[in-house]
Amino acid sequence: MRDLVTNIHPLRAISPQAVSDNTALVGQVVDKQGYDSLTFVIATGALADADATFAVALEHGDQANLSDAVAVPAADLIGTVAEAGFNFADDDKTRKIGYQGARRYVRVRITPANNSAAANICAVAVLSHPHVAPTVNPPV
Repeated sequence: MRDLVTNIHPLRAISPQAVSDNTALVGQVVDKQGYDSLTFVIATGALADADATFAVALEHGDQANLSDAVAVPAADLIGTVAEAGFNFADDDKTRKIGYQGARRYVRVRITPANNSAAANICAVAVLSHPHVAPTVNPPV
């Protein structure tokens, strides 16, 4: 049987929100313990500003609060931050970027530039390849 439901653990990374300035959206810290894979899925709604861009970055570290956070090097990414980024023309689109590094804690950061109108954005962290399956449903 082909089954994804019992082999993933989706978590909120960035709650759906409308951003009207250039303040970075800093995602929730994701704990990879018990999972071998992590993918961030970013979804956009309407992006109102005609020249806005949105840069995506991943940060990782060994402290639960990511007080030791550093940018994830390209070698630890699956895909690129350029592919995960988006701009004003990407209404109602999705992007993805994976993490294959050895650090336990990871988060996504989305930084707008030239954004002065509502940009609807959210992100989900999808942990997969669990050490113990099936995963719980609903996720906690």
